[in-house]
Amino acid sequence: MKRILIVAVAALPLAGCVSAPVARPTRVPVRTPPPFTSAGLERVMGQTAPALISLFGQPDADVREGDARKLQFAGPICVLDTYLYPKGGKSVVTYVDARQPDGATIDRASCVAALTRRGGGK
Repeated sequence: MKRILIVAVAALPLAGCVSAPVARPTRVPVRTPPPFTSAGLERVMGQTAPALISLFGQPDADVREGDARKLQFAGPICVLDTYLYPKGGKSVVTYVDARQPDGATIDRASCVAALTRRGGGK
């Protein structure tokens, strides 16, 4: 009986060394952004600033940095950023980015279509 008591007392400190089960993190699905294509952007790509203003109305932002220029057009459905760079003696749109007002992704061509319907700007 004494031996059992001694073994039990000796094993007691080791009982605290048992690790608790580790909770595994739940998998959060990763959203991949839609692929960038130029389909539906024919009305914007390669256009000059006056052509964009004619299409969308006055820009909500006009930012210049060196030779580059960004015109931003915003509507209730999306925000469109158009980037103009010098090409062939004039500045033309070479890249377009779009997002919803809350920052979520939106198809660029859909944004162009929505903004052309906004009645010539604000």
